[in-house]
Amino acid sequence: MLATLLLAQVFWLDLFLGLSFLGLLYSGSEQWAVRHLGPWGAWVLWAVPHGVAILAQLVLLARGGRGRRWPLALAGGMMAGVVALGVAARQPDFWYPEKNAQAAQADDDGAGQPARYLKLTDDLLEAQPVLLARQLAALAPQRPGRTDMYALTFAPYGDEVFRRESQMVAEVMAARFDTGGRSLQLVNHLDTANTLPWATAPNLRRAIQSVARTMDKEQDVLFLYLTSHGARDGQLAANFWPLELAELTPAKLRAWLDEAGIRHRVVAVSACYSGSWIAPLAGDATMVMTAADADHTSYGCGYKSELTFFGRAMFDEQLRRHTRSFEQAHAAAREVIRLREIEAGKDDGYSNPQLSTGPAIRAKLAAFQ
Repeated sequence: MLATLLLAQVFWLDLFLGLSFLGLLYSGSEQWAVRHLGPWGAWVLWAVPHGVAILAQLVLLARGGRGRRWPLALAGGMMAGVVALGVAARQPDFWYPEKNAQAAQADDDGAGQPARYLKLTDDLLEAQPVLLARQLAALAPQRPGRTDMYALTFAPYGDEVFRRESQMVAEVMAARFDTGGRSLQLVNHLDTANTLPWATAPNLRRAIQSVARTMDKEQDVLFLYLTSHGARDGQLAANFWPLELAELTPAKLRAWLDEAGIRHRVVAVSACYSGSWIAPLAGDATMVMTAADADHTSYGCGYKSELTFFGRAMFDEQLRRHTRSFEQAHAAAREVIRLREIEAGKDDGYSNPQLSTGPAIRAKLAAFQ
């Protein structure tokens, strides 16, 4: 009787597993899981239907065994063994010359499907340091008798919204603050993996050091824009699987800026809980702008967002169209962001963007207005 029940149950479980796997394949859930849960996210996602099926069989064995433990123990041991073998066994990797040649040709022609993950080829790994070095070497020198601004944008989380925001801010800074030829984007994204230096902590440190050697450290201004997800402890999220990246913290950034000897700094942080960056970075010659205070999230960092609420209001609207004053733009953006958050139904409180301005950097920025 028990065997008959198990066979009947297997039919429905096979149907359940088939439909579940079909949904996972065509919904893009695997990519979402890897992005938000890390490299093991896909394993977790695919394990859920298996877990439900195994649980259903164990429940049937427990009820059908009429109190006897050996059917449950035997079935549980067999299932655990099958799962362990499946995880431990190396999956077959077949090589088909014609298929691989066609895929390579499609990539060369630009007709292939967009890649879902970063492919760490030898050419890519060798090209990255050269790409960073060339772009740093191409930074325009300081112009004697003028106060120049150098701009760095840093987008360490591999989502489209942060790549797009980095590009937008770089364009606004070039158009409104004359940073063309004096700017650098560090971005983690599949679309720019071959054209822009990666947004890693070591690359940011090298960029700061290179800018310090190029600029007049006492006369010029460094503008630094950070855009990513943020944590309450101040960490700026970094994700570009399969790379394992260290998160940036305000203490690290302050140490690198001090080490480089750059005096006048404007730092903008578009991330949740980014108000925690103000105290570690604030100073007489430093301006720090954040998308939120230390206790609230900011909005607009979802994968469907065009720009973050802070980036759109502060840079794409205020600084692009109305003013060259960071303080005026920030004050106007605060009200715009508040209204948009209410309209969007933000239920965890106003993000409350923050601004800290030292007297020396305020005087220096007056030249750009």
